[in-house]
Amino acid sequence: MKVLVLYDYPPSPGGLATQGDLLYRGLTEMGVDAHAVHFESPQEKEWYYRWFEPDIVVGVGYWGHTPHLVLHPRRYGVKAVPWLVADGFIANYQDILNSLPLILVTSNWVKEMYVRDGINAEIIEVLPVGCDTDVFVPYDKNDPKIISVRESLGISTDQLMILTVGGDAASKGAQEVMQALAIIDAKAPDWKYVCKVWPQPRTKLQNMADLHLATHLGIDKNVTYTVNTISRKFMPYLLNACDIYAAPSRLEGFGMPQVEAGACQKPVIGIRAMGMLDTLIHGKTAFLAKVAQRIVVNEAILGEESGFENEQKVVFQNPRTVDYRANVNDIARYMLKLMTDASLRQEIGVAAREHVVRNFDYRIVARRFTRIISDRLGIN
Repeated sequence: MKVLVLYDYPPSPGGLATQGDLLYRGLTEMGVDAHAVHFESPQEKEWYYRWFEPDIVVGVGYWGHTPHLVLHPRRYGVKAVPWLVADGFIANYQDILNSLPLILVTSNWVKEMYVRDGINAEIIEVLPVGCDTDVFVPYDKNDPKIISVRESLGISTDQLMILTVGGDAASKGAQEVMQALAIIDAKAPDWKYVCKVWPQPRTKLQNMADLHLATHLGIDKNVTYTVNTISRKFMPYLLNACDIYAAPSRLEGFGMPQVEAGACQKPVIGIRAMGMLDTLIHGKTAFLAKVAQRIVVNEAILGEESGFENEQKVVFQNPRTVDYRANVNDIARYMLKLMTDASLRQEIGVAAREHVVRNFDYRIVARRFTRIISDRLGIN
């Protein structure tokens, strides 16, 4: 089997780049003849098509990347297998995607979104994102690297650290977490809530709104927003510095940070919906708050990023759920339970790591990938 993997290569710290890079690593470690190339590099992709002659080209992205992941390799007679996430609905490229023999998606929820929006269920297979469980491991809380992370964030040894990581925090459920913390503040042990977000224009505006909410709730002195670009190398230490990882995301096709937190033996608070139904087990590896609200839209304005030449309004025949909100009282209840019981945090964390190692290690995902390709396409 000869595989060309298309993703953001060399990998940036982002989720899609990590998804592709871990598959590439897993395949090469298995002995599969594989190469990696940036998904938006037509000249280099063509170079590989000509001399490497891959059996398949697997491209990591979302449906809007179809021109790069499907149409470009098809132009050169190469079999394309996209490995896709979703952003709430699939607005374009249905005919092209339905012409493929196989589409990989990151969770059963993502599959439901594609089927709902017109993609043939029979050509879709679920392949979860991998996790490097040799790197994302538990560290002793007294490890100098962990102590240093907490010190840099202003977290004392006797404070509980709650962490959320995302491009922005609100999309990961930070506003719901803050509302929950405000409810339990008087009953909870001393705590700090850290939101690690990425520096970008939209993040600045969202951070201001989030911090305004923290002030309104009266917990602003306990909430820290850190806006930095960090490497994947730093992530295991950041996750290990926390006591609870909280991300009841508003939209989540898989939930890589939740899985990585579990690999670091941290209890997770999520939402009982979307990709987290595949990755987290309520009451065993995490606590999942019920859905309190679904944000539904009847139409959307789409443009070039979605494959349309000009901006146009798309009116849905049936209203689309594009965002979720977790039940704040559920989050508060689970948060207080974990904050006041160290043995429960340890128990949940241990079960979480076992679950991740058994189901989401990147080598396991690479083996699943080769089995799917062999079974569905007859390529060995």
